[in-house]
Amino acid sequence: MTTTASATPVASATGGGRNALEIVLRSALLIGLITLILFFTLQSDLFLTVGNTKNIALSGAVLLIVAVPQALLVIMGYVDLSVGSAVGLSGVVTGLLIVDHHVGWGLAVLAGLGIGAFGGLVNGVLVAVTRLSPIIVTLGTLQLYRGVAQYLRDDPPAGFGTGMSLFGRGLFLGVPVPVWVALVVFGLGALYLYGTPSGRHVYAIGVNTEAAFLSGVATRRLPLLLFVVTGLAAGLGGVLYAARLDAAPPSTLGATFELQVLTAVLLGGIAFSGGRGTMLGVLLGVVFLGVLNNGMTLMNVPYFAQAIATGAALVVAAGLDELGQRAGRLRRILRTT
Repeated sequence: MTTTASATPVASATGGGRNALEIVLRSALLIGLITLILFFTLQSDLFLTVGNTKNIALSGAVLLIVAVPQALLVIMGYVDLSVGSAVGLSGVVTGLLIVDHHVGWGLAVLAGLGIGAFGGLVNGVLVAVTRLSPIIVTLGTLQLYRGVAQYLRDDPPAGFGTGMSLFGRGLFLGVPVPVWVALVVFGLGALYLYGTPSGRHVYAIGVNTEAAFLSGVATRRLPLLLFVVTGLAAGLGGVLYAARLDAAPPSTLGATFELQVLTAVLLGGIAFSGGRGTMLGVLLGVVFLGVLNNGMTLMNVPYFAQAIATGAALVVAAGLDELGQRAGRLRRILRTT
């Protein structure tokens, strides 16, 4: 009796400590974001201003647009590494239609969205239907889409007119239009993930695809649809980038963007192994990267140092994710003893 009584408080205290550790690990991104904001505010008088806040929001708008469906894919256990090239191809096609073929900007935007969605469909068929590796397939289409963009035009199409300018740089209620678009995409993504049965199926597929299939979940159709949506989001991102720049350079538009998207998603706590993550975490990941890059730019930090800091943030996020999973597993073990 004495042994049992003494063991219970010890287990309880250990479990409480592990619970606290898990909470701290899960809050690490928010703590890091607040620390960054305080640091850059002390370093530059320009950082915490209305104009600079708009700049941070505008720079992160396209990233959030593509990160939302990418997060859904990763939660399901998939990934799309071709989004950067899809952004570039969609922007180039949109620009070519306006400049070379004199298509109205509205129709050109729809064509850019269609190109992105078609690229997502190709990825989805190869991965979700034929069961090829998502990493290998999307690495292949990453190169393919970039090559097509460069084939279509050597020099960047530029000068897209007033409509595209308003779409990429206009303001609505004092907020840049791309930011409004990003917020709508984020809201739709959150509503889908938390408010629909299909959203719950996303988690189910990520946790155990076989069990989800036996429960009647469409384990092929749902990933296929989300690949298409991810491609559509990349197409929208390409159009917005082209509209904002008033140009669409084939070799650089969207270059390395897939790494930024994946970094934001993993920083936000989405498990690369699938089955876990939140939309709020993705939003925090995007904001964290935006604040980090903007603050370092204000401090005149060289680009290579910014790349090092972003890469280090991703490595730290991976470490925190692993520690969080271990703490959770240990807590569950302690509960059963």
